[in-house]
Amino acid sequence: MTKTLIDIDDAALAAAAKELGTKTKVETVNRALAEIAGRRARLAFVEHMRVAEDDLADTEIMRNAWR
Repeated sequence: MTKTLIDIDDAALAAAAKELGTKTKVETVNRALAEIAGRRARLAFVEHMRVAEDDLADTEIMRNAWR
């Protein structure tokens, strides 16, 4: 882990800590970074599930599905 000195908006940090349920500045910043870093993968998963749901509703696809 890298130690870095940065200026952080105190109000934004407090709002993020409240939203994330974190107790320390380090925990809040690291959790917020992890949330942002994982956003693309979560969005891709949601899109995959949406397509799968559409397939499940398609009677022709389901008729030809392997059982």
